[in-house]
Amino acid sequence: MTTSPFALDPYVVAIVAAMAVATYVTKAGGLWVLSRLEVSERVESGLSVLPGAIVISILGPELASAGPAEWGAAGVVFLLAWRTQNILLALGAGIGAVLLFRSVL
Repeated sequence: MTTSPFALDPYVVAIVAAMAVATYVTKAGGLWVLSRLEVSERVESGLSVLPGAIVISILGPELASAGPAEWGAAGVVFLLAWRTQNILLALGAGIGAVLLFRSVL
């Protein structure tokens, strides 16, 4: 039985979507609470790096057990995010890259 390089596990897609919603609700709720409180500059700088830390903690273990296609796509995402500062462009390119790399490798 061969699997298509374009096949996505529906459970993984559902989990990613649920995490996206949870992250959005958490961030929006936090911003709402913080708009009503006075916070120090140190707390503000710590909160500004929290979304990146959450993404790394979710994707890190998955990437640790991934193959060359996923590592290549992660490199594409990293380079595009770093050079363009456009996260949506980087994520879209990463999805395309993993599909391309899976079909080639």
